[in-house]
Amino acid sequence: MNLDSGAFCVQSSDNRGGCVFNASLLAPDVELSLLQPVWNLALENASYCRSPLFPIVVGVGSFFLFTIPFTVIDFAGRDWRWAKRYRIHPETAVTWPAVRGAVALTLWNQVLYILPVSVAQCVWTPDTDLPLLAPPLWQFLWHVVASLVAYDFAIYVWHVVHHRNRWLYRNVHSVHHRSSVVHCWVSQYVHPWELFCVGLFGTAAPWVVGAHPMTCWGFMILNAFLGVETHSGYDFPVMLHRWVPFFGGTVKHEMHHQRPLVNFQPYFTWFDLITGTECPGILAGGVKPESLLEWEEKEKRLKRK
Repeated sequence: MNLDSGAFCVQSSDNRGGCVFNASLLAPDVELSLLQPVWNLALENASYCRSPLFPIVVGVGSFFLFTIPFTVIDFAGRDWRWAKRYRIHPETAVTWPAVRGAVALTLWNQVLYILPVSVAQCVWTPDTDLPLLAPPLWQFLWHVVASLVAYDFAIYVWHVVHHRNRWLYRNVHSVHHRSSVVHCWVSQYVHPWELFCVGLFGTAAPWVVGAHPMTCWGFMILNAFLGVETHSGYDFPVMLHRWVPFFGGTVKHEMHHQRPLVNFQPYFTWFDLITGTECPGILAGGVKPESLLEWEEKEKRLKRK
């Protein structure tokens, strides 16, 4: 029993080997985080959550979960007026052959590459040490944002290199740009090398900022959601780019798939703004904002020179 932490490990009746949290044993100067009740669930199922497989299950499972609502809207809601209203390109429809190809490549990559890596992690990677206390809420939020910024920067650099270098674009990143209509499954429609790099950056980002395991998992869930959302092809009012400054979201990334030499950042926009590669995007209903019309006019003038 650890009297300072207020928790002790037990062997449960189903052999899960979880930890029971006892707040009455805490030292007087220890403050519990608002996240502690949630973290207690992880402690109670420690043998699962400590496994090297757990982060992979969280990341991959989140991706497949978040594709469901957008896939339903793409097909079941094809004739829904409100869905068309918020589609960036309402004149184009997401077709089953396009989605089928993306789903097939996604599953192929999972079986051929992710599964062997998962097995290797189980063999060679030690279990994760789970702290007995949850992170403070402010630290959780700060580290999630810091991880997202670090990941965004890493992907930005990788993205620029794989567009500027013709060999890398032709042999690696062009796979991601094959689909003529962007939809949520395009998020994982990638070459194995790109999949490896995205996974590496996503794993390293919270590690670099020294995040708590709970924060790492929270970042993985958020990152999976944003990856799906930025490829959804929709501009819903609740999406982050409508509310968060310098967040490009699906509007900017949709434009990147039309004009591959702009909007290299996956989420934010500041590096594109600094380097001159930022381009305004088309809004819900296919509306071109004034900023995009001005950008296109400026490009025409530069080409005439």
